[in-house]
Amino acid sequence: MDQTAFFARLDRQRIETPSWGYSRCGTRFGAIPEPGQATTLDEKLEDAAIVHRFTGICPSVALHIPWDKAPNNDWVAMKRRADQLGIRIGAINPNVFQDTRYALGSACSPFADVRAMAIEHMAGECTQIMRDTGSDTLSLWFGDGTNYPGQDCMRTRKRRMEAALKAVYERLPAGSRMLVEYKCFEPSFYHTDIQDWGSALLFCQKCGPKAQVLVDTGHHLPGCNIEHIVASLLDEGRLGGFHFNARKYADDDLTVGSIDPYQMFLIYNELVGAEDSSDPVASATAKNVAYMFDQSPTLKHRIEATIQSTVFVQEMYAKAVLVDRAALAKARAEGDVTGAEEVLRDAYNSDVRPALAKWRTAKGLLAEPLKAYRASGLKESAAKERAIRHGSAAAGASGGFQ
Repeated sequence: MDQTAFFARLDRQRIETPSWGYSRCGTRFGAIPEPGQATTLDEKLEDAAIVHRFTGICPSVALHIPWDKAPNNDWVAMKRRADQLGIRIGAINPNVFQDTRYALGSACSPFADVRAMAIEHMAGECTQIMRDTGSDTLSLWFGDGTNYPGQDCMRTRKRRMEAALKAVYERLPAGSRMLVEYKCFEPSFYHTDIQDWGSALLFCQKCGPKAQVLVDTGHHLPGCNIEHIVASLLDEGRLGGFHFNARKYADDDLTVGSIDPYQMFLIYNELVGAEDSSDPVASATAKNVAYMFDQSPTLKHRIEATIQSTVFVQEMYAKAVLVDRAALAKARAEGDVTGAEEVLRDAYNSDVRPALAKWRTAKGLLAEPLKAYRASGLKESAAKERAIRHGSAAAGASGGFQ
């Protein structure tokens, strides 16, 4: 591939960063404070803007409601603030798992008033925030499920979830879409109401074409072939979003690429292969996937971890773009198993870092984003300024499991 075509492909890559990734992060056992960490939405937007300034491919930030709050509930003003910083508001993520009233579920709760509260939060409060901020994506994840046999009727809970999702779907703003995420377990350990990609797809099909499945790398049992899931959803035209992170055991939310880099390359191989295919459904779907980080950079500086993750994902995407599709098709047609795998390995083993550095320089960016940020002094200045602003070392914001 010539440089012009390669750079044109790199120009298309966009990754959303999560507001909660800039605040206090940790584990189920507790959150770990960090000097200068963001404690307000405005500070989270500032940090997201820094990541975009150094990487050039992270122009939007996802919000989590009500973890994120706008002063005086003025979301139009928050949109203007994001605009001033050179970024925009991305997906809106309702929180239907942290309130104690959701102990037995939100959309699937046995109590009608709790179900109504969850629906109004998603379809009322959060869709209005979408309108005020210009967001075109409502991203839904549920902790709903049961922890003990006999706790509730699974078929009834399925019908409750379907009814709730349809109610939310009907109130989506014009031109927007609804992403439905799944998770095999946690916090429900007997059964989870949307436990896998098949159940998420089923609910989306019941709602309509604006409902799509969101795949999170960590939300699968060990040994699961995520590339296969991606390929299947692309073929159905229902892959709407992808959350990047890494896991060693379960949903560890480690920074993407820290455990199995090759897996991420293989996932991107399916995505890029669909982009380049002659199949209009798969190609259009792949080009419209909403990519985001959903990771907890425990023990890492928040901005550094996000820049590190962005650079890694850029490299995996670039390697997937370099796959010789004609050679791969030829090997497959001839039944050449070894040859087909070698085509992928050749691309994966390519050192794309010099080309990415050249692309960044051409865009007016610094060639090595992480190194440039660490040398900029911004981390130290933010710690001092925010300590003064808050009267002490900045404490963390809210957290949770997802």
